[in-house]
Amino acid sequence: MSKTDKVIIFDTTLRDGEQSAGAGLTVEEKLRIAHQLNKLGVDVIEAGFAGSSQGDFDAVKRIANEVKGPVITSLARAVEADIDAAGEALKGAENARIHTFISASDIHLMHQMRKDRESIMDMAVKAVERAKKYVDDVEFSPMDATRTDPKYLYTMLEAVINAGATTVNIPDTVGYSNPREFGELIKGIKENVPNIDQAVISVHCHNDLGMASANSLSAIENGARQIEGCINGLGERAGNAALEEVIMALETRPDFYELETNIDPKEIGNSSRMVGSIFGFPVQANKAIVGQNAFRHSSGIHQDGYIKNHSTFEIMEPESVGWRGEALVLGKLSGRAGLRARLRELGYELNDEELANIFLKFKDLADNKREITDMDLEALMSEQHRIIDTNGTYHVDSVKVVCGNDVIPKAEVSLECPNKDKQQVTSEGTGPVDAVCKAIDQVVKLGAELTEFSVSAVTEGIDSLGEVTIRIQKDGSVYSGRGSDSDIVVASAKAYVNAINRYLIISEKERNFTSETV
Repeated sequence: MSKTDKVIIFDTTLRDGEQSAGAGLTVEEKLRIAHQLNKLGVDVIEAGFAGSSQGDFDAVKRIANEVKGPVITSLARAVEADIDAAGEALKGAENARIHTFISASDIHLMHQMRKDRESIMDMAVKAVERAKKYVDDVEFSPMDATRTDPKYLYTMLEAVINAGATTVNIPDTVGYSNPREFGELIKGIKENVPNIDQAVISVHCHNDLGMASANSLSAIENGARQIEGCINGLGERAGNAALEEVIMALETRPDFYELETNIDPKEIGNSSRMVGSIFGFPVQANKAIVGQNAFRHSSGIHQDGYIKNHSTFEIMEPESVGWRGEALVLGKLSGRAGLRARLRELGYELNDEELANIFLKFKDLADNKREITDMDLEALMSEQHRIIDTNGTYHVDSVKVVCGNDVIPKAEVSLECPNKDKQQVTSEGTGPVDAVCKAIDQVVKLGAELTEFSVSAVTEGIDSLGEVTIRIQKDGSVYSGRGSDSDIVVASAKAYVNAINRYLIISEKERNFTSETV
C-alpha cells in the first residue's frame, strides 16, 4: 500500500484527551488504554507530555517500553528541557517520535508568546533539530495554524521540514475553521510549500463549533494523510475529532474516499467503553458510532423498514464496530470456566488469582440479579481494575445506612487504609450518600470538595448494576472516580474513595516531580 492509499491514525486520548476538565489518569490506567489502542490498530499513540509532570514522564516511558507495534510519541514544547525529557522517556521504544510545537498565529505571538515572527521561526527550527538528536521521526505543529497568516505558515513548514521534520501537523487549535476553509488551507500547503513531499501532512481539529470530524475529513480529501483525535471525542474544552467517526466515515464510504486505515473496527466498541469507564465520562446515548442508541430504532416507519431489510435504515452493521446490546450470557449457576470463557471473548485474559477474585464478585452480583449481561461483566472488570490500580490506598470494606423520609440519614462505613488497618466510622448527612461521604472524610481527612455526582444504570431493568461517577476538587484540580454495585449507595462510596485515591496517587507523583526539577 502506498503512502497516498492509507490514512495514519494518530491517537491523542492519553495526552489531549486527558486535558478534558475533570480527567486525570494513573500510569496503570494509561497503560491499559494504550494496550487497547494497540488492539484497535492505531498507528501512533501520543502517550503524554513527558516534560509536564512525573506522572506523564512515567506513563510515556512505560508505554514506550511495553506497547509494541505503534509509534509512541511524546509532546514537547519548542524548548530544550521538554525535548530532552521526551527523548529520555522514549528510550527503549520500538518506534519513537517526538512531537514538538510552538504558537504560530499573530494573536498567540502577541498575547501569549510576546515574541516576533523571526524569533518563533528560529525556535521552531532549533526544536526540530534538537529532537532529531534523539529520534529520526519528528513531528512539528504550528499551534493555532488556522488563524496564522498563510504565507508565514508556508515558510515555517518549509523551514522545519528542511530541519528534519517528517510530519507537519496543522492544528485547528480553537476549533475556528470550517470544512471548506480548512480543506483549502491543506490544499494551499501542498501547493505552496516546496518540500512538502518530504513530510506527511497531519491535522488536529478541535470541536468548539462541532466541526472537528468534518474538518478532518475535508483535510483528507485535500491531501492530509494523518488524522489526530481522541476516542469518544475527548479533549480540551469541547474536545477533539472523534476518531471513531473519522474511521467509520472512511470504512463506510470507500467509494468516496478510496482510502484505508490499519484499524480493526470491531475493537471500536471495546475502546470506547474502556475510555469512558476509566475517564469517568459516560458516552452520550445518541453519540455517533458508539452511543447506546446508535443502532436502536424506535420510529414505527424505521422499525418496519429495518425488519424488512436492515440496510433501509442502517449504513453499518452494529457488529462491525463491536457494538452490543443487552445480550444475556450468564447466571448464578454459571461456573468459573464459563465466566473465564466469556471474559476472554470480551478481551480479558485473567490468571487464576484474578479469576478467583472476580468470580466472587460475579456470584455476589448473580445472587441479586437474575441474568448477567456483557455490560455487567465489563462493569465488574472495571471495578476490579480500579481496586488493582489503587493498591496501597483506601478501599471500601463495608457500608451500612439508615435513611427514610422521617429519620436523619446515618451511615456506618468501614475502610481499609493504606497500612491495611481498618477503620469504622459513622456520620449523619442530608441523605445516605452525603452521610457516607462525610464518614469517609473522617478517615481520610482530605478536605476535598465534591463537585459532581451522577448515577447511571449499566443495563436496563430494575435490577441493573448501578454505576456512580463522582468528581472532587482539591488544590485547584479536579479528580474523577467511578464505582459500580447493585446498591447505588455502596457504588457511591466506591466512587468517592476511587476519586480520593486518584488524587493521592497523582499528587504524590507531582510532588516528586517538583522536588526533582526545582
